[in-house]
Amino acid sequence: VFLHWTFILLPAYIAFTGISDGGSWDEVLTEIGYVLIVFACVVLHEFGHALTAQRFGVRTRDITILPIGGVASLERMPEDPKQEFWITVAGPLVNLAIAGIAFIALAASGMALLTTDLFSNLEGWTGLLTFLFAANLSLFLFNLIPAFPMDGGRILRSVLGMWLPRAKATRIATVVGRVLAVCFVVYGTQ
Repeated sequence: VFLHWTFILLPAYIAFTGISDGGSWDEVLTEIGYVLIVFACVVLHEFGHALTAQRFGVRTRDITILPIGGVASLERMPEDPKQEFWITVAGPLVNLAIAGIAFIALAASGMALLTTDLFSNLEGWTGLLTFLFAANLSLFLFNLIPAFPMDGGRILRSVLGMWLPRAKATRIATVVGRVLAVCFVVYGTQ
């Protein structure tokens, strides 16, 4: 597992903006801690890809953590679309499992999750569990966006590849990814 040098820019940016906005060092360190927790979940997500790939005989060269997420560099992507599907879906399923565990722990502690009080108390263990639940559910959903080469796009390609030639499935997945990219740009500029 490698930490790309640009990753250091993320906590540096959080510290700079937090202190510039008049925040205390405790608040800044808490924010950095939450970011590091998210990236620990990203590492687990990437291990989900790597371990599933290993099950299908595909080695992982390395896992690189960037400020925008992680990348598991597989030696190759299997030609079998079903194997590609399971390798790709394994990462988001790790995030769903973490969210599920956090949800169960919160429910067991008696916290009413499905109310407007979900984020009212971000202190202590319930706050950490709430954060883990929300962050991992968000990572799960974000990674399912069918924008190739993200996980969702690879899932789309593998599903299409079960009925279409790989090249055609890849073309369709990349077109869907481009259309979504344009939609996100248009939405972001409004």
